[in-house]
Order: sequence, then C-alpha cells, then structure tokens
Amino acid sequence: MDYLTKKWKMWYKSLDVNHDGKISLEDVEESRNKFTELHHLLGDKADSVKTDMKNWWTTYILNGKDQEISEDQFLSNLTAAYNKDKAAFKDHMQKCFDVMFDVIDTNKDRSIELNEFIFAFKAFGHENEELVTKAFKLFNNELVPLRDIVTAWVQFVTEEDSSKRDVVREAFESGV
Repeated sequence: MDYLTKKWKMWYKSLDVNHDGKISLEDVEESRNKFTELHHLLGDKADSVKTDMKNWWTTYILNGKDQEISEDQFLSNLTAAYNKDKAAFKDHMQKCFDVMFDVIDTNKDRSIELNEFIFAFKAFGHENEELVTKAFKLFNNELVPLRDIVTAWVQFVTEEDSSKRDVVREAFESGV
C-alpha cells in the first residue's frame, strides 16, 4: 500500500494546477481555460470541452460534493475505495482515464501525439516542455494509441507491484 500511496501523492500534486497545496474548483477553472486556449477552441467546441473537463474533475477528483479536497482526503478516498473492492476500484479508474483522455484527444483520432500531450500537461500546470517531451518519449512512439496511455495511467494508480515498469511514475520522478 505504501507504493500506491506514494504514487497517489504524485497524482495529487499533478492535479494541483495552480500549485497552492490543494485541489479546488480554481484548479478546475485554470485547467479548463488553459486547455481550450492552448487548442484555440472557440464557441460550442470550447464550451463542450470545458463542460466535459469540469464533469471529469467533479466526478473523479472532487467526488461531486466537494469544492476542494486536501491531500489527506484524496488519499483517504482512494485508500477506502481500493481496500473495499480492488476490481471495482480498477474499473472506476479505467473510466476516469477513459473519460479524461477522450477529452484530451481533441482531434478524436484515438491517439495522442506530442503536441496534444504537451498541451494536456500544460493545462494541468506542468509548463516544462522539455520534461513533458521526455515523459512522452517513455512511450517509445511518436503517435501513442489512446488505449496505451489510458492503460499506463490505470496501472499508475492501481498497481501495487513496484517491480513492474511504470512510465507515468517514471515521468513524475523525472520532474514532470
């Protein structure tokens, strides 16, 4: 459980878009706005993406009821769900990342290219393009199938075995 908790702390930190030590609706707004601006989305498309992103945040991160969540609450929620039913937890995380990466894949080609990856990380407050590019290259491909990225993130948040390669963990440990 210590290994998962360590990774969940990395995830929490990555979701603190404005780097104020907590995840809140301010992070939601900043990520939505950055994402639509970076992709030059306008009108209905921008509104749709912003709605989808807010729904993701409130469903999977803020758990619908909270305006903000501390790291301790975040870890407690994940621990409780994981300990209650590991299979259900993994299914929930699969849905979480399916939804998020479907939003991030703005051209809907079911793959992520470097620019989409960079924009997604920037929208979440990670501005160092060199580190983000290095993280993308961990996937060993110039165009990464969406399912590979989703699988990597699901592994990151559900896999207890520290001997298994974890590209998302490697990315975070490299400084992303």
